[in-house]
Amino acid sequence: MTSLNPTERFSDRVADYIKYRPDYPEALFAQLKEQFSLSASHVVADIGSGTGLLTKHFLDNGHRVYGVEPNTNMRLAAESILKAYPRFTSINGQAEATTLPDASVDWVVAGQAFHWFDLEKTPGEFERILKPGGHVAVIWNVRLESDPFQQAYEEFLLTHCIEYKQVNHRRLTSATLADILAPRSMEMAAFENSQIFDYEGLKGRLLSCSYAPKADASNYDMMLTELRNLFNRYSQQREIVFRYRTKLYYFGT
Repeated sequence: MTSLNPTERFSDRVADYIKYRPDYPEALFAQLKEQFSLSASHVVADIGSGTGLLTKHFLDNGHRVYGVEPNTNMRLAAESILKAYPRFTSINGQAEATTLPDASVDWVVAGQAFHWFDLEKTPGEFERILKPGGHVAVIWNVRLESDPFQQAYEEFLLTHCIEYKQVNHRRLTSATLADILAPRSMEMAAFENSQIFDYEGLKGRLLSCSYAPKADASNYDMMLTELRNLFNRYSQQREIVFRYRTKLYYFGT
């Protein structure tokens, strides 16, 4: 069992989340338009919208977007960051209880938060708020373990972050997703993505994760000592390249 309700886990990590979490590549949104008929006239519900990282892309593309986020601190951060967008509406709701009206949106999208949802109740809620012929897209950034640093970082997480195995979204396979959102048909695409960090950036990236021990944890100092060792071992010119594959799972009717 994890130590906090999913809606509370990120409350004290908002600043690091805003500063250090990866963005989403523009090629992903181009593909949504070109292959999956995303139009600026479509209304989007971003479920588990957090600080608005994914939401902002849809707003920049001209959509009306409902950001549905249960965590108060994350939601308030998004409201501040996106306050210049008149087509943004912030909603205090959950994936299985969005509070949105029936048949009110053309697209339901979910970013990094999907693995926190109630996966039995959420699909029905998606179908309730979608207009006939509506679309679903699940999007997340997955760390690539193809380079020596990421392989060492994975071992570091398994050693120092007790909850990592429980909350790692890799446990949601494509087959699992297809079952959850059946009978919708699923298509997949992937895009390269990366961040470049100095040590403070790498530390912030780690601490933005809900499974990372907090400053009062008994192993916190040991964890950061080992993180510094990792950085010293693998950095080049005092920088680490943090590589991802951004995965898109599209569900049509």
